Amino acid sequence: MSSSCWIIHHLSLLPNNHRVPSNYLSKNIGVSSYTCSKTRLATVVASQQDASSTNGAGLFLPAHDSPTTLTRFLLENIRSSKAPQDIVDLISSIQFACKKIASLVSRAGVTNLTGLYNEGKSLNIQGEEQKKLDVLSNQVLKNALKYSGKMGVIASEEEDVPVTVDESFSGTYVAVFDPLDGSSNLDAAVATGTIFGIFKQAVSCLVEDDADNIEPSQLRCLANTLQPGSRLLAAGYCMYSSSTMMVLSLGHGTHGFTLDHEVGEFVLTHPNMKIPKRGQIYSLNEANYHHWDPVLKEYVENLKSGKNRSGKSYSLRYIGSLVADVHRTLLYGGIFGYPGDKKNPNGKLRLLYECAPMSYLIEQAGGKATNGKQRILDIVPNTTHERQPLILGSEEDVDELMQLYAAKLQSKV
Repeated sequence: MSSSCWIIHHLSLLPNNHRVPSNYLSKNIGVSSYTCSKTRLATVVASQQDASSTNGAGLFLPAHDSPTTLTRFLLENIRSSKAPQDIVDLISSIQFACKKIASLVSRAGVTNLTGLYNEGKSLNIQGEEQKKLDVLSNQVLKNALKYSGKMGVIASEEEDVPVTVDESFSGTYVAVFDPLDGSSNLDAAVATGTIFGIFKQAVSCLVEDDADNIEPSQLRCLANTLQPGSRLLAAGYCMYSSSTMMVLSLGHGTHGFTLDHEVGEFVLTHPNMKIPKRGQIYSLNEANYHHWDPVLKEYVENLKSGKNRSGKSYSLRYIGSLVADVHRTLLYGGIFGYPGDKKNPNGKLRLLYECAPMSYLIEQAGGKATNGKQRILDIVPNTTHERQPLILGSEEDVDELMQLYAAKLQSKV
């Protein structure tokens, strides 16, 4: 098929209001639509449909199939798993917030949303300077969850204490989230993301939606909502990069959805994601190498030299944005870590907002997650902003590190 006929064929697929006049085609392309054989066009279209049906990709989506949207996926899986219907409303609220945040992030450079909030004078509970989009993303997500009518408590990395939802909008669920993970990389246009987890509320807490006036007894009530990651009903993240992706688990596998900007819907593109049993990538900040414990140093040296059990040298890939690093690890395997060290014995990642949801997703995909001593999902948070070391990734890679720690411990006995 000639290139001219190829152009005419694909222009003919455009909607009526985008069609190109036929005289323009004849004048500028040098061939009329009648010149192109219908037989040739039929052959090309048939071959494209065959490609779509055989490899799931192809040049076009198969005409007989419609994509599985996130909402459709939720409804179908809730019917089959008997999960609570409320989860549909909650995830729908989160996906709306993620679409809004994705739009804000993509236009941050031209709408003056890069840089520090309040000229760097605003700090979060961890003493970190807040970016403009940290504050804005937090508010977007809080509002979306609050008006879902299903939330009892909302806990954010950017808030000093969990926030209760007033009685007129309250429900029985707890949402924990990092509204814009990796925001320190935002000004350099590096991938960022939103991390979230959903729990069932352990104790009903209806107190004033005013953190400054919460009584000690009410704080104890809120503390009762602190739960280990093993009790998560759902967890996921949205990644804002070359595409906007939501990776989600409802406790029955990990699934990836890509935002189709043409129709404004998240579409299932990565069903039932499985992390490889072993990878060939390690992802740790080697600038902290000299502060690591001897076991971790030995493990990383073995990966680099190929003296590990696989016998293959690993490549270093470290972005410094948790969502992006975990997403790559989920797809390609290997190991990611933000371990404790001499400077930060408990690491820097928050258990409730980052470690637990990410570990949940990795385990649902067949991987493992640990703090170096125990499974992340078994740890009960003592405070909402508790930090924990985090090592996660392919099952065999994580097991090899844990066995080195066990051997070191045994040698001391």
